[in-house]
Amino acid sequence: MTDQATKTLRSTFDELAAQVRAFAPEDLVRQSGASDWDVSQVLSHLGSGAEINLAALEGALDGTGAPENDTIRAIWARWDAMSPAERANAFLDANENHIARLEGLDPATRESLRIALWFPIDPLDVETFAKFRLSELALHAWDVQVTFDQAAGLRPDATDILLDRIGGMLGWTAKPDRLGRAATLAVHVTAPERSFGLVIGEQAEIVDVPAEPDAVLTAPAEWWLRLVTGRHAPEHTPPVVELTGSITLAELRQVFPGF
Repeated sequence: MTDQATKTLRSTFDELAAQVRAFAPEDLVRQSGASDWDVSQVLSHLGSGAEINLAALEGALDGTGAPENDTIRAIWARWDAMSPAERANAFLDANENHIARLEGLDPATRESLRIALWFPIDPLDVETFAKFRLSELALHAWDVQVTFDQAAGLRPDATDILLDRIGGMLGWTAKPDRLGRAATLAVHVTAPERSFGLVIGEQAEIVDVPAEPDAVLTAPAEWWLRLVTGRHAPEHTPPVVELTGSITLAELRQVFPGF
C-alpha cells in the first residue's frame, strides 16, 4: 500500500503539472514567489531535485548508495543550461519518473528499504523519504502558483503532513538573532487545529504552549508553514492572521527570512 506522503507527492505534482502544461512561454520567465528565480528556475530546481532523489532511491535499491557530489553538480549544470521551455518539459518528466518509481515499490521493499541521502543524515525509510521530498515540492509549487494567484496557499493534504515536520527545519530556516531579544510565542493554527509554543532565543524551537507568552499568533496552518520558510510577504498573508503581544509580524518575518 502506498503511504500517504507518496500519495500527497502525487497529488501535489499532478496539480502543478496541469498548470505548467498550460503555461505560455512568457509565463515561464515571470518572477516567481522565490525572489531570486523566475518560474522556469523554480521548475529547474524541482526537476533537478527529482533527478537527485531518484538517484538516491535507485542507489538504495541496487546497493550503490547516494549520488556523489560530482554527479549532483553535473545534474545542476545540465538544468542550468536549459531554456525555460526545456526546463518546464524536463520538470514534468523528472518528477513523474521519481514519483512513479516510489509508487511502484512492492510492500516488502517499502517496509524494509533504507535510503541514504547525499548529506550527513541517517538513511530514511520510504515514507520519511517521501516526506522529505514533499517539503520541497509543496513549498516550491507555491512559489510557482503565487505568481499567478496572489492568494495561493499550500495544499491541505501537504499541510497536514508537513506541519509535524516543520520543527526540524527551524535550525535551518530561522535567524533568531534578528529579533534582538529572547521571546516566547503561543501559536494556534487552524486546518488542522494545533497549539504549541515557539521559543526564539539562541535558537528557534517548537515547545509546549507557554503559560505566559510574549505574544500569541493565530493563523491558518498553511500560512504558519509559509511563515517559517520565508513565504510570508504582507500581500500573501491572509487577513485572518492575528498576532497580539509584544512582537510584531514584521519582526517575525525578520526571524524567518526564507531560503
